[in-house]
Amino acid sequence: MITADNILEKIEQTRSRMLDLSRRLPLTSDAVITASVQLDHLLNEYEKQRKHV
Repeated sequence: MITADNILEKIEQTRSRMLDLSRRLPLTSDAVITASVQLDHLLNEYEKQRKHV
């Protein structure tokens, strides 16, 4: 089972990767957008878990 702590760790890793990519690539690049979408998904999952606790 994925815990809120696991999701928070993944959120931080994905956020860090997205920021690194955005410093090197245009914000509209596929890599930055993909990381942003992944981060959005993780944030939504975290919110869902918080509401069910």
